[in-house]
Amino acid sequence: MRTLASLLALATAAPAVLGAADPRIDSWLTGHSGRYARIYTSAAAQTAGNASTTWSNGSQTQASPAYSGVQQVASSTDWVYLRTTGLGSHTMGPWPANFPNLPANQHVNYRLPRNPVVTASKTLTGLGSIGYFVDGVAMFDSRDGFVWNGSAEAGNGNGYWNREAYVNEGATFDPAYAHQENSGTYHYHANPVALRYLLGDHVVFDAAKKTYSESTAPVTRHSPILGWVRDGHPVYGPYGFSTATDAASPVRRMTTGFHLRNGQLGTDDLTVSGRTTLPAWAVRLYNVAANQSGPAAGTSYPLGRYMEDNAYLGDLGFKQGTDFDLDEHNGRFCVTPEFPGGTYAYFVSIASDGTPTFPYNIGRAFYGNPVGAAVTTVTETVVTNFVGGADSALKIGSPSVAGGEVTLVWSAVEGGTYQIETTPDLKTWTTNSTGIAAVGDIGTKTVAGTAAPDFFRVTRTALADHDSVTNSATTGGGGGGGAGPALASVTPKSGTRGTTVSLTMTLGGNPPPAAVLPRSATLGTIAGAGVSRSGTTVTAQFTIPAGASPGTVTVSVVFPGPPGTGDVTFSLADGFTVL
Repeated sequence: MRTLASLLALATAAPAVLGAADPRIDSWLTGHSGRYARIYTSAAAQTAGNASTTWSNGSQTQASPAYSGVQQVASSTDWVYLRTTGLGSHTMGPWPANFPNLPANQHVNYRLPRNPVVTASKTLTGLGSIGYFVDGVAMFDSRDGFVWNGSAEAGNGNGYWNREAYVNEGATFDPAYAHQENSGTYHYHANPVALRYLLGDHVVFDAAKKTYSESTAPVTRHSPILGWVRDGHPVYGPYGFSTATDAASPVRRMTTGFHLRNGQLGTDDLTVSGRTTLPAWAVRLYNVAANQSGPAAGTSYPLGRYMEDNAYLGDLGFKQGTDFDLDEHNGRFCVTPEFPGGTYAYFVSIASDGTPTFPYNIGRAFYGNPVGAAVTTVTETVVTNFVGGADSALKIGSPSVAGGEVTLVWSAVEGGTYQIETTPDLKTWTTNSTGIAAVGDIGTKTVAGTAAPDFFRVTRTALADHDSVTNSATTGGGGGGGAGPALASVTPKSGTRGTTVSLTMTLGGNPPPAAVLPRSATLGTIAGAGVSRSGTTVTAQFTIPAGASPGTVTVSVVFPGPPGTGDVTFSLADGFTVL
């Protein structure tokens, strides 16, 4: 019996396309993209380990499962494009019983600059996303949106005394130090500890309590990249090289350049003087006079409540690189494992016990020009560097053979159903097993071997309905069914490698108006040429490379959506077979 040295792994979706090595492209956490996002809806559910893939509180509803985090990465010379649900790869929650919000799929399409530009004039951070962490979760700045308006604290306003999110909202954070506002945008204001655990950054996980904490073991390696800010600069975890430009220097925790204005280290004592003046860093950034009054520091408005309760040590005679590590933006120019030639990088600020410390992820202003932003469409030619979720590539590990049985294990998509086929000659295939449900993002099956030489292949035959990252419709179902945009049929249904096929694709559901022409058509990762439309029929020519992997692939046609919305994709999973 053959030991399957030539096992065939046939995917039902487009595989990743590798681009040039660049941390802005390859630092994204993609290993969990085929798993559903999950939450603990209560402390009791957390204790029992009972996580949910759908949820509702009447305001935020996740009626169908959504895949976690990063679902696609694409790039051009100038930009990296990120598609993400915004939902963590770790189990999110629980939040306090009186906290009104739950997370929801945000269907994000965001671009970040590959070539950051630093300007002399600095731009203040705004409310909402100021970048994304590598798990596809939004990064918010250090504020909670409330400011002192001269007589009271008002929400979502501009002001000179800005409330800190960690200090004032920390009680609403889940064990990962994250929560969501009323739109359901799950986000971090400070130390993304669950992400750091997934990346192996000196964090331990208590499996019984399902909580995270800073490791007490000695620090042995530089923190990984945790995210990317709108200005194109990375955010690292809290540990860096002790000498900024020496990768051989010991690794240690980076120290913030800020100190509470409590009368120590040359700061003024706001509990004595009152909040009558802004710190020098705020005067520079806000371009206002220093004498801006806030509420008296006391029981109602305790010291540390506002960002401006902190002074920058560089304004008090201390020197960056000698007395502290990070500048007023919470970063420094340094070498890192990903940038051996040096880069400007932000670092997460924590105390020695892991407690978040001001200014947490980045300061009140960006170091570089924050040109990154959400986009509705991609209007330039890009390389697809990664696809996940429903479009994840199927990969089979090495099979094991024992006692006349063969065990196959493959990377699956949660909600997917698979079948195994066998052949002695790579020409005639016979179904061996069907209806194999993925367990999480893993598929496995033990089948009986035969005396004759056998080859096996695995294909996905169906996919449960889910909440797609590309739009708010539920998509899925075997063969492109479900409620989302689908192709009703594809003709012909197969083609041989090394040939060109002319494909006719019939639109199902509610096609765009007849005047709307398709942007593109794809056959797996193969781009179509001569794409045209007549009524509900789209035609295109596809040249199948001689070296293409045989098997079933997804056929897709992309149309521009209505103004102010994203593209609309009509697709048919397993719609075409490469022979």
